[in-house]
Amino acid sequence: MELISSTLNIDFVGIRKWAFAISGGLVLLSIVSLVTLGLNFGLDFAGGAVMQLRFPGPAPIADIRTALGEIGMGSAVIQEFGSPQEILIRLHQEKQGSDGEASKVAQKIVDAVSPLVDKGQEGKVEVRRFEFVGPQVGHELTINGIRAVIFSWLAILVYVGFRFEFRFALGAVLALVHDVLITLGFFSVTQKEFSLVVVAAVLTLIGYSINDTIVVFDRIRDETKRLRQHSLAVVINEAINRTLSRTIITSLTVVLVLLALFFYGGEVIHDFALTLLLGVVVGTWSSIYVASPIVLALENRRLAKARQSEN
Repeated sequence: MELISSTLNIDFVGIRKWAFAISGGLVLLSIVSLVTLGLNFGLDFAGGAVMQLRFPGPAPIADIRTALGEIGMGSAVIQEFGSPQEILIRLHQEKQGSDGEASKVAQKIVDAVSPLVDKGQEGKVEVRRFEFVGPQVGHELTINGIRAVIFSWLAILVYVGFRFEFRFALGAVLALVHDVLITLGFFSVTQKEFSLVVVAAVLTLIGYSINDTIVVFDRIRDETKRLRQHSLAVVINEAINRTLSRTIITSLTVVLVLLALFFYGGEVIHDFALTLLLGVVVGTWSSIYVASPIVLALENRRLAKARQSEN
């Protein structure tokens, strides 16, 4: 592949088939995992109740699990939350019934775990948070989350198609589908909880990724005017090489912020930061190795049809 950049001379287009193979493998793995394992929907979508309890000392999680088993709640999910003194207890919808019944169950849980506080410790078990989401609300949130992602794709398709050409719009949207599928696949494979916070991060990822892609597309359009006698493959290579430093600096800046949030932002922001950390890497990859090569593939297909019609 001819390279004419005066700075970097990386042949991105030349290895596009290998990049497509990697992306295709990750997307296929994600789809298989989503079909077979599905997503581990959190309280926001599955419905149920969550209690955040604070103990005066380190919470004896094993003893708490035993105590809940004795009152018929052995399937409750118990996890440390932020510090050894605080825990989260999650109950699925079928385990605690309606809103009114959930309040009674909450008190039942407090009564069951309170005796576990050591007599030498001052204080008692404190309920820091109690949330309930009914099944209907969870279903509506699921539908609305799917709609939000699909509508964002359609809006971007219209915007990029209006600003550039349809082939650019198709490349941008397919790159976004690639990003979202791989991100969802990660949550499916790891079975990490999928909550509204993650949906917000996915929508943020879509915005970040399309911004990065449009920067590359803008440069491709500019280089097309400057390099009229060169093929689109050469133009794309030149455009990506010229925007690479900007892409790397932007990505590193965002990653540094996300790392700070991931390690020091607390449990509430942890999944949001993790999703975006993965998304920044995947989004940067797709801007270079998915969106632009798709535009090139569509152009080569158009030229092939034109030659066939001439013959």
